Amino acid sequence: MNYLAIDASTEACSVALQVNGTLSSSKVYSRYELCPQSHSLHLLPMVDSVLTEAGIKLSQCDGLIFGRGPGSFTGVRIGVGVAQGLAFSANLPVVGVSSLQAMAQLAFMQGKVQGKINGQQGSVIAAIDARMGEVYNGYFMLDEHNIMQPQCAEAVTAPAQLAQHLASVVDKVEYGVGTGWDAYSEQLSSLKSNAGTPEVLFPSAEAMLAIGVIALEQGKGVAAEDAQPVYVRDTVSWKKLPGRE
Repeated sequence: MNYLAIDASTEACSVALQVNGTLSSSKVYSRYELCPQSHSLHLLPMVDSVLTEAGIKLSQCDGLIFGRGPGSFTGVRIGVGVAQGLAFSANLPVVGVSSLQAMAQLAFMQGKVQGKINGQQGSVIAAIDARMGEVYNGYFMLDEHNIMQPQCAEAVTAPAQLAQHLASVVDKVEYGVGTGWDAYSEQLSSLKSNAGTPEVLFPSAEAMLAIGVIALEQGKGVAAEDAQPVYVRDTVSWKKLPGRE
């Protein structure tokens, strides 16, 4: 089974291609680049690059995984649009993966978070700088398959209110991932166990493979036209500039 994953939901742009089998027995080809505001120029060439390296065509894939957000509104739209175009052209089912969940998964894949220790499963708070004095956030815990699963609904929250927002599911400091920790360090630093700038700042398509492949193999893929972004912040109210009331 061959699966393609793409992500453009944050400043990072990434593509990963899993060829022949499961993640433990297959070859993964990937590309990753920090390229703010130029995802539309990089995403398709990266897809072409991994397919060429693997020696397969898009039509030989069995499913497509895309970063559904939250993150940059423009980046999320680009990712969803490219995913739909590719899936339409090759008649592939698609699965969207949360950018917050992907960062939590990446922390596990990089060994920053361990599996069950002293009866406790590895867990992560993901926080992305959402601008406008807020952070996109989610809390994730490893399941029995070592996949980070959400423990509460993803939200957009003022940094000073994050502890209260997570109080019902978080009772200790947790490993932190994402850009929100540095953007609002004064308000958030006491909530995470890892000091300084998180080593995982952005999601990656490789982490999305781990999550999305399971969903596709469970028959949770949808048609290309049903691929949907998840903005979390669905509406934005801008204060009018002086002189433009």
